[in-house]
Amino acid sequence: MKKTEQQAGGTPTVQVIERMFALIDVLASREDAMSLKEISEKTGLHPSTTHRILNDLATGRFVDRPEPGSYRLGMRLLELGNIVKGRLSVRDAALTPMRELHRLIQQPVNLSLRQGDEIVYIERALSERSGMQVVRAIGGRAPLHLTSVGKLFLAADDAQRVRAYATRTGLAGHTRNSLTQLPLLERELAKARVTGVARDNEELELGVRCMAAGIYDDQARLVAGLSISSPADRLDESWLPKLQQTANEISAALGHRAGNNDI
Repeated sequence: MKKTEQQAGGTPTVQVIERMFALIDVLASREDAMSLKEISEKTGLHPSTTHRILNDLATGRFVDRPEPGSYRLGMRLLELGNIVKGRLSVRDAALTPMRELHRLIQQPVNLSLRQGDEIVYIERALSERSGMQVVRAIGGRAPLHLTSVGKLFLAADDAQRVRAYATRTGLAGHTRNSLTQLPLLERELAKARVTGVARDNEELELGVRCMAAGIYDDQARLVAGLSISSPADRLDESWLPKLQQTANEISAALGHRAGNNDI
């Protein structure tokens, strides 16, 4: 049997840590405070053992005791969670999944954020030695209504905000395919809300089509978009599930739970 470091009282350290994790998981399963008896039953630990470990956790503020004999998760976990969240970067979370998606489809993959009335390209995955590619420069900008990712952000806005955007920008077009009329744009945004994906059908640049899926944080807020750009005659609908799967993977790395998307 593998030896473990012993605590002063003789209980194996690893076993105590496992029991602490079990107690925290049980407390995390409920929003309300739980009684010592219920916690003990759900973890299968003896009440005295449960009581001792919970008291130790309470000393470290990992567990709160709102009243005698009841327990809930403590504020220390929130403080630590905020530290971890502050370290999370959309770009860092996205880079490896983006490269894997590019490896599968052999087309450029772009990561974009919203800034005001534009999207900004902040990262891309591409092969320098591949054939004809549609490359978006990092730091490049484009109007929301002319891009697939931009449409996702507009679709996340309410109708009043979309109308305000249309008034501010005038919905200026870049090509004959650009959506320059508000009713047409609203129809496109309605599709994006239903499907969770958006498209650019040669609206920003003739000969270029794009598809995009949203990236969400732990509060189900749309924080970025992942898009595939390709020559118009090469865009393959079989890429869409792969794109959505990759966007979901990045969202999960940011703490998002599947099924909570607002769009």
